[in-house]
This record gives sequence, structure tokens and C-alpha cells, in this order.
Amino acid sequence: MKINKNIIKELNDYLEEFNLTEIEYTEKDIKVKVSKSKISSNIEPSLPNQEQAKKVDLSIDNSKKITSPIIGTAYLAPEPGGKKFIEIGKKIRKGDTVMIVEAMKTMNHVPSPIDGTVKEISVDDGQPVEFGQTIAIIE
Repeated sequence: MKINKNIIKELNDYLEEFNLTEIEYTEKDIKVKVSKSKISSNIEPSLPNQEQAKKVDLSIDNSKKITSPIIGTAYLAPEPGGKKFIEIGKKIRKGDTVMIVEAMKTMNHVPSPIDGTVKEISVDDGQPVEFGQTIAIIE
């Protein structure tokens, strides 16, 4: 079986264009799956070991990422124009609603897994989100 390399290249281009992590294509008895993973490092390989250790110590982050439990649309308030569930710098408690992710006309409240302060809101109101996508960061 010979696979058309143009299909793979085109699928790879779609990954970049639509900011996807995985895409699959099936035609008759041919199935092609293309995926990518992002690997990031806080350590520059050119630094000596002592400097690397110092840089790692400085980059320790005690924040907790809150991720979307489902694919859907994120809403930051219970209704259009309403008061937002969270705001940067606001303290929240474990179990407080961080936002709503709507999927198939069902509003799913996303609770905070910890007490803390909102460090970052990673999505905009009405933005589509994927399963596992970071939606907020709490510290």
C-alpha cells in the first residue's frame, strides 16, 4: 500500500492552521492520523549545571491549572451581561463555580478544585474550549 505524502502534508498544515493537536483522515481502506505534542523546557541547554539549577528554582510555580472537563463553549457569567464568576485577583474557595461550559444545550458548572486567588483567566466569554484545555489558573 502506498500512502500519498500530500495527504500527510495537508493534514499537518491543518494542524497548524486550526491550532489542533490531532487530526484523522479515512478514505476507503486507508486511515491516516497526524498528531503533534508541544514539549517545552525552562532550562536552556547551554547553561552550566549550577546556573540551570538556579533557573529551575526560580521558575517553581505553585499555581493550579483548571481545565475544561468537556468540549463546549465557555461562559464567564451565568447570563449575558451578568456578573462574572471569577476575576483576576479575586479569592475563590474550593467548589466555587469558575465558569460554565455549555455542551449540547446543557450548562455545566466548572468548580474550583482548590482555595486560592485567580491568577489568570485563559479563555474569553463565548470561546469554544476543548477537553483538557486550561481555562483558568489559581494560586
